[in-house]
Amino acid sequence: MTSDYGWLSIIPPILAIMLAIKTRQVFLSLFLGIFSGWVIISGGDIFSGLAKAVQACVDVFKDESNTRVIIFSALVGALITLTQSTGGVHGFIDLIQKKKLVHTRRRATVLSFLVGCCVFIESSISCLVTGTIFHPIFERFKISREKLAYICDTTSSPICILIPLNAWGAYVIGLLSNEKIEDPFSTFFQTIPLNFYAILSVLLVGFIAFSYKDFGAMKKAERRSLEEGKTIADGAVPVISEEVSSLKPKKGIPHRALNMIIPILTMVIMMPVSLFITGNGDLTAGSGSTSVLWAVLSAIVAAGILAMIQKILSLHEVMELTIKGIGGLIPLAILMTFAFAIGDTCRTLGTGIYVAGVADEFLNPMFVAPLLFVTSAFISFSTGTSWGTFAIMIPIAVPTALLMNLALPLPVAAVLSGSVFGDHCSPISDTTMVSSMASASDHIDHVRTQIPYALTAAAGAVMLFTLFGLLLN
Repeated sequence: MTSDYGWLSIIPPILAIMLAIKTRQVFLSLFLGIFSGWVIISGGDIFSGLAKAVQACVDVFKDESNTRVIIFSALVGALITLTQSTGGVHGFIDLIQKKKLVHTRRRATVLSFLVGCCVFIESSISCLVTGTIFHPIFERFKISREKLAYICDTTSSPICILIPLNAWGAYVIGLLSNEKIEDPFSTFFQTIPLNFYAILSVLLVGFIAFSYKDFGAMKKAERRSLEEGKTIADGAVPVISEEVSSLKPKKGIPHRALNMIIPILTMVIMMPVSLFITGNGDLTAGSGSTSVLWAVLSAIVAAGILAMIQKILSLHEVMELTIKGIGGLIPLAILMTFAFAIGDTCRTLGTGIYVAGVADEFLNPMFVAPLLFVTSAFISFSTGTSWGTFAIMIPIAVPTALLMNLALPLPVAAVLSGSVFGDHCSPISDTTMVSSMASASDHIDHVRTQIPYALTAAAGAVMLFTLFGLLLN
């Protein structure tokens, strides 16, 4: 297994990520990364590279799963506008304050953390539910949007990978089965307590929520929110338009919490139902992208029917708000398209294969797990996909461990941990983007404030993988 382009294969993702963080022009940065990759593939021909880069963006829609995720991302805007316009969001806030569930900034962060941990069926749904519920609450208490995006992000993929009974667990078990492991479910189950990055990430966000102590760029963002009342930085550009995220309820209507609770519950319930249906009765074999799309469509229908039954909105107004909401999230749909395109470019170049091959040359028993973690983390951060990294690294990690007579759970856990690192904090990860959208945060500000926390958890994971590599081998 080799990469024909060698070290050149890592240029596109590194260029895109560095430019995005430096210039804050994430759309341009991603396209330049795609463009550079296809120029390399075209042997340095700039014009051919440009044509192929544009085609790569078009080809994203050849993959049904990609298309469903992009459509889902845009439809989320419709759900937000409907729950806001019908008074559902304001009603929910009033209910929480009446019950005195949230009356301080700390209470708001703790409750958002707990809600995020409870919605573990699918990472995007988790981000969306937490962000939709708590964005207006955080705004009222002047808590930074960066903090909400961090909580949304960290209670999504790091939680999902620790739960066997969802699409994540099913996918990993399937990959392990392909490696002819005798009991793949048992192997995956044994990786859970050894999945140090995911565990440390969740523990850290829990500590931040309960203690309300921050560090790094997040501390500055929180100080800005508290002292200046600005939940988003001057000059920042939220992924979702302000017109959608701050939409007011229709005048003269009662604010009922059920107008938000019922659509959200519909979405959460429809996720496992859809997985069951698409998996022909097997919850773990269902299509995640199809289920996410069905879930959000069901929630939109529920919100629209509720509005019309209560005579809050007419059918014409429901459709108008739906289109308005979708329009507000077109930037996110474009961002997703570019993210998928650069991922496809990296696969064509063999970026993951090259990095994995380089790391494989330096493996020895004690350092197998930490090196697998670092390698997987680099691949997932560069490509923005944990599942793609699973597919690259598990076929490398399992034979390596068996050849060196190592117990399988630790090296497999290292791959899962490292893969989740990129899904958690890469600027080209779909989960990171959905977290930015759900919290109405500037995408690069979300990445910049989250990375110090992600690196802290990663450093702890490296140390623990090294220690356990020594103890178990």
